Amino acid sequence: MRQQVLVLYLNNSSLDSPVVGWARYDGTGRTRPTTGDGDEPPYRTGVAALADGWRLFQAAQLIPPFPGAEHETSFLKHEFFFDKLDGP
Repeated sequence: MRQQVLVLYLNNSSLDSPVVGWARYDGTGRTRPTTGDGDEPPYRTGVAALADGWRLFQAAQLIPPFPGAEHETSFLKHEFFFDKLDGP
């Protein structure tokens, strides 16, 4: 079995919120995605990825911002990891 991994950064913690960033990794060797290789996300939402057969295996922890830092720019915190398994 070979694994494909899809990382989606969503607008908020809800799986049906818009994708704002993404990364793909293909262990099957059929494609060679790279960072910044497209202007459009592979899916509009996390739910759309689920509907296409991707399995969610990790969701972002909901960590409240430190008091006073609610409006500071930082990392993309609503990160969701998906995978698909493919035969040999």
